[in-house]
Amino acid sequence: MSTTIQKVTILHTNDIHSHFEQMPQVATAVHTLKSRHEQGTVITIDCGDHMDRMYIETEGTQGIANIQVMNATGYDIALLGNNEGLTYSIEDLAIAYGDYADFVVLGSNLFDARTEQHPLWMKPYHISEINGLRMGFIGVTAYFIDFYRLLNWDIRKPMEVVAHWVKVLREQVDVIVVLSHLGLNQDKQMAQEITGIDLIFGGHTHHLLEKPLLVENTYLCATGKFGQYVGEVELTFDLETHCLLEVSGRCIEVNRFEKDESIVRLIQEIREKSELEMTQVVAQLDEPLEIHWYEESSLGNLLATGIRKWVDAEIGLTNSGQLLQSLRHGEITKADLLQMCPSPINPCRMLLRGDQIQLALEESLLLSFQEKAIQGYGFRGKWLGSLSTSGLRIEYDPEAPSLHKIKRILVNEEEIIADKIYRVGTIDMFTFGIGYLSLQQGTEIEYYLPEFLRDLLLHELRDPAAVAKCQERHWIKA
Repeated sequence: MSTTIQKVTILHTNDIHSHFEQMPQVATAVHTLKSRHEQGTVITIDCGDHMDRMYIETEGTQGIANIQVMNATGYDIALLGNNEGLTYSIEDLAIAYGDYADFVVLGSNLFDARTEQHPLWMKPYHISEINGLRMGFIGVTAYFIDFYRLLNWDIRKPMEVVAHWVKVLREQVDVIVVLSHLGLNQDKQMAQEITGIDLIFGGHTHHLLEKPLLVENTYLCATGKFGQYVGEVELTFDLETHCLLEVSGRCIEVNRFEKDESIVRLIQEIREKSELEMTQVVAQLDEPLEIHWYEESSLGNLLATGIRKWVDAEIGLTNSGQLLQSLRHGEITKADLLQMCPSPINPCRMLLRGDQIQLALEESLLLSFQEKAIQGYGFRGKWLGSLSTSGLRIEYDPEAPSLHKIKRILVNEEEIIADKIYRVGTIDMFTFGIGYLSLQQGTEIEYYLPEFLRDLLLHELRDPAAVAKCQERHWIKA
């Protein structure tokens, strides 16, 4: 091979979502693939959502567990996904990444709103040099501006940020690589609209590209979800002509590899510490509270009330499918709350008309809605479930025709008015057009972060009066 020809390999993952059971095989895959290439010519990257707070290892360590495993696996560069950036405070992330990460953390479009600078532990770009080949890395995450603002982040439009750094870096490097947590459609748009990008490694929409996809002059790569694959992309570059001669790649199933026993032991140690942390007692119940997905239940009422009170609304609405199990009487631990309500979903407040509320309530009596499977948007349950309510009394005839079962709705003892506007406390998931579709039509939406639904539920569990009141029936058969 000519001395001017340089080969570099990029190993990549995305959207692992704290699937710790996959991580020992991911590590073996990374180590095995690295060993097949010349030493020092491999870069290993992750494109975000490595963390997911529904798992006890992550929740019990504030995300440090993920970083410890990433260190041991040998990552060189990582990007924040929304599951990192929107479920932890800047201060928590500073501890996790600033104190523990042995790899570069990219966040090209994330700025601390209080300083208008990137945090010290985060870089807007990174340049790596391998045997004379200079590679520039940019990293952008999904533009959830309303949510990031509430956590003191100033998130900027990813396309504009990428275009800026491509222009800055193009004269300094031979290859430009973008780590993206924007989703496949936006990655395609980026490739079409911004010249000068050689490769985009993507995530967020959990898409699997078994081979690099060429869009215009840019190669797109992604490995699906949950650590099922590790991607391997080899670049062949001519240093004399500054031309990228070839890009070849594949996604490799990690179940072809044995588990790395050192990672297995590390995860076991982490889990034991996390379990100890999560056994902390946070509430006490004198009697059990039940959840039912197909009908009214005390625990669903309690959550709806907690949301209504937290956001100062007249009405509280949430789907019962957010709660995965009932609570026994006696001591309630952090682990109980996590197992019962694992979704990283936040409360919100909106304005809705009476007829929009009534339509959602009618739909919640239908099995087709109760058993609607929901994926993504923070939901970690199985089915949508019926609507749990607070501030309402609903009189209905279960034998009446579909969408005509409700006979009367009272809002704080007054009959609901179809065109009247009401303040409704609900969940952010509904604002994305998921579940009960009339609830996405709310206006003047205000999100509440960083609290998750389980945080609001804990607040109510510690109030004996609230626990007693949640036993009252809101749905009355006429």
